[in-house]
Amino acid sequence: QVQLVGSGGGLVQAGDSLRLSCAASGRAFESYSMGWFRQGPGKEREFVAAISWNGDSTEYADSVKGRFTISRDSAENTVFLQMNNVKPEDTAVYYCAVDWDISAMKSGPLDANWGQGTQVTVSS
Repeated sequence: QVQLVGSGGGLVQAGDSLRLSCAASGRAFESYSMGWFRQGPGKEREFVAAISWNGDSTEYADSVKGRFTISRDSAENTVFLQMNNVKPEDTAVYYCAVDWDISAMKSGPLDANWGQGTQVTVSS
């Protein structure tokens, strides 16, 4: 059984930085792409960022490009999301996800910690 456990959320002010982590267990994730989705209040769930199995490729939503950086520690099956210069519109529950490749993940991830995400709240 796959387990994805996110951490690092909280309440911050606009312009601050925050780092989310997600540890995966229950499967050998070194061959999987990993990524993040989010769902803000009253909004649809949206893709945020993803990183390939070897870290060579990354993709970001336009809304976070230049502010967020995704990285991974494959040895620890952990993916990170460094969030800089956060904005109130970044307020959301953040979910981590896995899939065979980034394209597949953006269409609907193989697995994710839906229902157990990490809350990020950005005050103005």
